[in-house]
Amino acid sequence: MNLRKYLKRGLQYVRYGIPEKPVYAQISTLAPNELLKERTALITGGTSGIGYDISKAFLLAGAKVIITGRNKEKVDKTCNSLIQETGLNTIYGIQMDNTDVPSFQPKLESIIKLAGQIDILVNNAGILGGNINNSTEVEFDKVIQTNLKGVFFLSQIVGRYFKRNNIHGNILNVASSSSLRPATSAYTISKWGIRGLTLGLARVLAPYDIVVNGIAPGPTATPMLMRNGVRDDIALRKSLAGRYATPEEIANMSVVLVSNMSRMVIGDIVYMTGGAGLLTNDDINYNFD
Repeated sequence: MNLRKYLKRGLQYVRYGIPEKPVYAQISTLAPNELLKERTALITGGTSGIGYDISKAFLLAGAKVIITGRNKEKVDKTCNSLIQETGLNTIYGIQMDNTDVPSFQPKLESIIKLAGQIDILVNNAGILGGNINNSTEVEFDKVIQTNLKGVFFLSQIVGRYFKRNNIHGNILNVASSSSLRPATSAYTISKWGIRGLTLGLARVLAPYDIVVNGIAPGPTATPMLMRNGVRDDIALRKSLAGRYATPEEIANMSVVLVSNMSRMVIGDIVYMTGGAGLLTNDDINYNFD
């Protein structure tokens, strides 16, 4: 163990009277099921993190899944990985950039030819950044275009497709605990936008039996936040729950929210934050340094 970890554990003991310990979580995962049987889901940003686990959970729930990503090689590699993990080959990948709005319609047409139909859209693709302390205009625009503008126009196109084809579909937006926090970054602003857009989409699409909801993870043990890849110790001392959420937890709830178990859950956002954002912002340092 390096000196930094020793010092951290010592500080933990001084402050709280208890030594710092690794934190683990026992997660109940949905068994293979047929909740999404004969349905097809389009999941943006499905190559890693939460998107990957949602894709896996959807496959195990009987769905046909199409994932998107900006890098074709990574998309293909992810599809192969999901086939190996699940033993299912109902997974397809397509290269798509969430900031390239003009490409959405032709990409959708390609996806329909590939998979036959789309019943579920999961708007998951997103990036961090744009802190007010040091953001450039270029960084700000990239975050907003990826996290909010792309979601707006892809939902518009898929919503029209659902309506035109009388598909009683689902749209699930991956929001964030940041959608409740003071907005000091482009990322947080984008997630506030997702919260409002979820309500708006739900309102205009509900009359066509198209169900729109959101799911809002708190800090989650994904490569986005845990860049060193550590997943065995998921301690997050400043969180009320004392740990990160896991992608598996988010994926389990996502299956439920787009299944026929939740047709009367409309315009809602399920906060899976461990209290972060919803009850406290203590896990974030707010400064203007």
